[in-house]
Amino acid sequence: MKKTARISLLVAGSLIALATAASAENREGAFSLSPVIGGITFGGGQHLETAPVYGIRAGYNFTKALGIEALFDYSNTEPTSNGSKLTNGKNTDYYRMGGELLYHFFPDNKFVPYFAAGYAAHTFKGAVPAGESSDVKGVGDYGLGAKYFLNDKVALRGDVRHLIYRQASETQHAVEYTMGLHFPFGGKTEAAPVAEPAPEPVVAPVAPSDSDGDGVFDTADNCPGTPQGVKVDAKGCPLDSDRDGVYDYQDNCPGTPEGVKVDTKGCPLDSDKDGVYDSYDKCPGTPEGTTVDKTGCPVKLCSPTVLNIEFDTNKSNIKPQYNDELKRVADFLAEFPTAKGAIEGHTDNVGGKAYNMKLSQRRANSVRSYLIKTFNVAPERISAKGHGLTKPVASNKTADGRKQNRRIEANFTCNGK
Repeated sequence: MKKTARISLLVAGSLIALATAASAENREGAFSLSPVIGGITFGGGQHLETAPVYGIRAGYNFTKALGIEALFDYSNTEPTSNGSKLTNGKNTDYYRMGGELLYHFFPDNKFVPYFAAGYAAHTFKGAVPAGESSDVKGVGDYGLGAKYFLNDKVALRGDVRHLIYRQASETQHAVEYTMGLHFPFGGKTEAAPVAEPAPEPVVAPVAPSDSDGDGVFDTADNCPGTPQGVKVDAKGCPLDSDRDGVYDYQDNCPGTPEGVKVDTKGCPLDSDKDGVYDSYDKCPGTPEGTTVDKTGCPVKLCSPTVLNIEFDTNKSNIKPQYNDELKRVADFLAEFPTAKGAIEGHTDNVGGKAYNMKLSQRRANSVRSYLIKTFNVAPERISAKGHGLTKPVASNKTADGRKQNRRIEANFTCNGK
């Protein structure tokens, strides 16, 4: 009997050594049912033949490793040659009913070995050992087993148990060895492990670039491509100190007052070219050449626009008969003591342009001098300007037209009496 038990334990130990890693199969919370078949060998003192055994197991796993099983076994055996010690019949029926605790090793493997220990009630019916009866008595057991999961619904199992019990006032032994199928159902199923993402490649940091060399990195530069050497603000844009929309390095008129409209060169607009910027011009659209005041509006001319004076050819001296005509101008200046103006000379187109320009200037100068010397007009009140043939008032194609163009104009600004 002792030799049989040692062999059984050795076989069970070999099963443990064959365990290999695989997917989790012994599930926590799973119920199971296992029909088994095998054999039972009784100790020699019981005078019973080794016989087949049939059984059923019903189990529950508290955890992956720890479980419990209820068991029922039946065997029909015969007496040995010493069966004279048996009574009450020729054959013996053996029944065992109880439970075991199971501890599973490597519960995450397909091949799951385990250790079992339990307690049951057993009875012999028919020919029983001498001095015994067919009363139900207790029997303890321990042993090893293993399950091999074919899939998550069925496994093969094998078990070896050493049974220990009292019989005829003696301790008796038996070894039970079975094979069967194991059917688990329910329980917790672990999710398949999620593969961790591959680590991203480590990229060496790249130094920030400043393509236009303005001191502001490209990632923060709102004005890329600034010309070399141009001063910029914190956003990489050229400075516009007067905020006229034209960068300082392109601004020909820096310091333009805020709000004044400017051209592409940063200079205030003067659409009618009267010398007064549009933003201050109260009389836009003044004809070119018109004398205007500081608001851009034409000034009132209070003197005769044309003086009736004629000169000899290529001459600029004033003849005495024109004294009264010039006195009219002097009287005006006396009436308006704050008035100032200009004597402007004009010619026809006879002769060259340069010649006529000089001639008109000499005649304008002659009239100015006559007024100053003859009528004591203050020199600072009168200027002289020759325009030559540039401002005709009539056609130079006729004699009458040319006569009209040969003229002297007195233009004065009336600033009050």
